[in-house]
Amino acid sequence: MIARIPVGFKDFQVRGIACNSKLIDDDFIFVAVKGNKEDGNEFIPEAIARGAKAVIYQSPGRQDTKISGRIPFIKVKDARKALAKLASEFYANPSSLVKVTGVTGTNGKTTVTYLIEALLKEANLSPAVIGTINYRFKNEVIVSKNTTPGPLELQGMLKNMADKGVDSAVMEVSSHALDQDRTMGINFSSAIFTNLTQDHLDYHKTMQDYFLAKAKLFKGLREKSASIINTDDKYGQRLKRSIRGKRVITYGIRNKADLKALDIRMNINGAEFTLKGLNNEFNLKTRLVGRHNIYNILAAVGWAISEGLSVKIIRGALEKFTLVPGRLEKIDSPKGFSVFVDYAHTDDALKNVITTLRQLTDKKIIVVFGCGGDRDKTKRPKMGRVVSRLADQFIITNDNPRSEDPEVIISDIKKGILNSNYLVLPDRKKAINKAISLASSGDIVLVAGKGHENYQILKDKIISFNDREIVKECLA
Repeated sequence: MIARIPVGFKDFQVRGIACNSKLIDDDFIFVAVKGNKEDGNEFIPEAIARGAKAVIYQSPGRQDTKISGRIPFIKVKDARKALAKLASEFYANPSSLVKVTGVTGTNGKTTVTYLIEALLKEANLSPAVIGTINYRFKNEVIVSKNTTPGPLELQGMLKNMADKGVDSAVMEVSSHALDQDRTMGINFSSAIFTNLTQDHLDYHKTMQDYFLAKAKLFKGLREKSASIINTDDKYGQRLKRSIRGKRVITYGIRNKADLKALDIRMNINGAEFTLKGLNNEFNLKTRLVGRHNIYNILAAVGWAISEGLSVKIIRGALEKFTLVPGRLEKIDSPKGFSVFVDYAHTDDALKNVITTLRQLTDKKIIVVFGCGGDRDKTKRPKMGRVVSRLADQFIITNDNPRSEDPEVIISDIKKGILNSNYLVLPDRKKAINKAISLASSGDIVLVAGKGHENYQILKDKIISFNDREIVKECLA
């Protein structure tokens, strides 16, 4: 890439771009981004000392005029947007070579990406997935640090995928990523909205801001790109109204929609229902459990029909599909009860999962849950209220307390509890073991909050911890 820079300086070959001064090398461009904790402007001198040939910044900046006079400083209105656009240019706009689908919403993103991956494979395409559990394509699996990576990592990944023959990518797009313009410069061929319920208000502050962040994905779509929207969700209805004039496909169970699920029959091993709409009507069996997963399947089918995939491909892929790691993942007990591990970590997600499980048994539902530290504190009592209202017994434990005192988190949860049918066991392994010891034949134990995660964050350390493995160990 050749850098075009202000008059008075020579063009130069760009070897790299970075917004972390410690990653700067000779012939790099440094983009000074103001973050939540640190201001990139403060690291300009270090970036120059390491070999930066140009600095992009937004006001205020340019703190050392003696140093800055040696290289071009380019002032922009928004350094984050500049970084995203530069990243796309540097990697030769890889989303022009890979067809990218974005999935956003509070719950269901991961499952929808897995379903679309299965559909793409059934259609003999070569897909990639970028999301919460991992980033994967071909035979490569990369541990996920963020649901949606930063723009440099994201564009570099898409370029690598394109070079290795990937033709389609499906990506979880978080509200943080949209608010921080990490996906600017990506040409999304379609976007899916699952739902919106309270989460991340430690960052967004209000539901209005949270919704507006999600809506950015759809407002930035090109005219021919499809928006697949859940209009059983009130924010989905609002989103549809806000993007009039664009290509929209709606889905749902209760309300009028382009694609609907009818005659739903559910049991502990899956569901069967009829899909009707978009000039199609066919039956579908799934091994995914719960009504919320029917919504996830509707989203994936709406996307598939918009892409022109046949009913044969849709049924072939989705009827073979078994599970998403840590998403209502069922573990059978030899004593006749079932244990489910799920990522539910908001009050709405807990409500959906417990309500689903209630339809599958007339015996007890026992829930183990906690709440993450250093995150939205206002949802803690709401989670306590939901679980106390819907579960027969429950145990409050640690999730990822991070830097917070676990006792404070537990105290916040207890503020919403409506009854006394619970225990507090901060040690998560002991809590899971206790829940299993309380279960009898026909009961269901739900271990909620961490899902696929194989770690636990405790103050200044991260320990190995996998709910699924702990459950199996306790059952043994």
